[in-house]
Order: sequence, then C-alpha cells, then structure tokens
Amino acid sequence: MDLRQLRHFVAVAETLHFGRAAERLGMTQPPLSQSIMALEREVGAPLFTRSKRSVALTPLGRQWLEHVRPAVDRIGDLPDIARRLREGSAGRLSLSFVSTADYNVLPRLVQHYSTSYPDVEITLTEATSDVQVEALIEGRVDAAVLIPIQPALPAALAYRPLLREPLVAAVPEAWLEEGRLLVRDGLLAGEGWMAQPLIIFPARVSPDFHALVLELYRARGRSPVVRQEAIQMQTIISLVSAGLGMALVPASMRHLARTGVRYLDLAGTPPLLETGLAWRRDNRAPTVSAIVEIAETVGDLWRDQECPS
Repeated sequence: MDLRQLRHFVAVAETLHFGRAAERLGMTQPPLSQSIMALEREVGAPLFTRSKRSVALTPLGRQWLEHVRPAVDRIGDLPDIARRLREGSAGRLSLSFVSTADYNVLPRLVQHYSTSYPDVEITLTEATSDVQVEALIEGRVDAAVLIPIQPALPAALAYRPLLREPLVAAVPEAWLEEGRLLVRDGLLAGEGWMAQPLIIFPARVSPDFHALVLELYRARGRSPVVRQEAIQMQTIISLVSAGLGMALVPASMRHLARTGVRYLDLAGTPPLLETGLAWRRDNRAPTVSAIVEIAETVGDLWRDQECPS
C-alpha cells in the first residue's frame, strides 16, 4: 500500500467513476483499475461494488475513506510544512529567562516573535543565569535571556545585549516612616542606607549582578550587611515587604508593585545592570535565527527609550 494507491482510491471514491477519476489523475483507466484491485487485495476486502452502469463504495470502503482522505491531505501538506520549518515560520522554540526579564524585555520579545511567527510553539522556562548557560551548552534550550556571566560567557555561546538599566533601591515603607533612611528630592541619599541589612542574589547564580552590588559598596569603602540571599526577584521583593531588609534591583522592577515596598532612585550615578540574549553559535535552527533577529529590534526599542520608569 503506497501513497499513489491511496490517492487513486480517494479519486474513485469521490467521483464514483473510473473514467473521470483517471482523467483527474492524469492517467488512463486500465492502470487505475489495476491499482484499485491491488489495493483491495492488500486490504483483504472489496472497496467498491462495480456494475456496467455504476460504481459505489462498499460499507468498508465508505468508512475507510473517512480515514484515508485526511491522511492523504496531511501528506500533501508535508512539502509546505517542510518549507515553513526551513524558513522558521513553523516549529518549536525553547526560551529560558531570568526572573528580572519578566519585567523588562521578555514580554516585548515574546510579543514581537509571536506576532511575526504565530505558528511557532514557544516554551518558556524561568531559570537563573548559571542554570541557563548550562542548559544552552547541553542543548536543552534554544536561547536564553540572561544576565551575562563574568568574566565572559563560554566561547560556544553567542550573545547580544538587550538592555542596560540602573539599579534602584527597594526599601520597606516602614523604614521611611521611621526615618531610618535619608531621602532628598525623591532620591536615596547619604551613606546611612549602606549600614542597613541587605537582601541580595547569591554570587553563584548571578555573579555579575552580585558583583555589581558589592562594587557599589566597595567604591564607598563599605561592606554590605547581607541579611538574606534569594534567587527569585519576586522572593526578594517579598522579603523587603516583610521588612527583613532592603535590596538593590533593576529599575524595571518598579513594575512589580508590592504592598509595603517603595522604590527609590540612588543619588549620584547608579550602576547599570545588563540583560541580553544568548544562544549556541552552532545552532543553525531557523527559529533561533528568527529570535536573534527579533532581539535586534527589541534591543533597539529598549535603547531608544533608555530605561523604563
């Protein structure tokens, strides 16, 4: 049983006339009749009842047609499916992301990609930067929105910056009411805040982020009083809300409103945290090329508007 025979069967079943079916198929009637008889031998039962004046489907043939027609149609779609997979307009894309990206570049990146390639199935997985790098190297994800690992990402990975944004302070509102922090013109001023307990990302999961915070303290001759480490930004903000400490977070975290938390800009020139897209250099999948191309557009949009407030 092959595709040619199945197409012959569908043509005869739809026309109920061997002559018209042969004409539709661009062949003569004798080989078409032979093809149908060979198919019936393979099925093990007649598919048509024939007389000099008419052709009709047997009950078996009528029921089998319900299965054969969609199967033949799907096979006919295969060349187009292959073309779309080749062009990246269909298929799958696995994309991982750090929790901070959920409040800046990720929504716009996914929106642009989904609009441009609606038939691509996107799988999203939240993970820390160290886990994402390992997943990329092992081929478990196609691309990753991460905070770059210092001093450099592995040579096997390509990388494109998407956003650089200043750090701001997330502080408990109760501290402001108690006067524990000095605020001038809406800015966290002085150095007294540096003596307050700090909630921070662990160095092992986001070394660049961790080092950026520590360098801010070192530049002023101070050492942070680390009260708690947490790997999820939502957890960090929740701990701030509970009054356990303050945190230095990307400015886009202002989009995460939480009762009992205030976001304050830092006086002076705040450090900038970078977020970017990474992928394997040897991954030539069209869907990966497409997300990289979309990232160029999204990165330019973020750069044009600088940092979201």
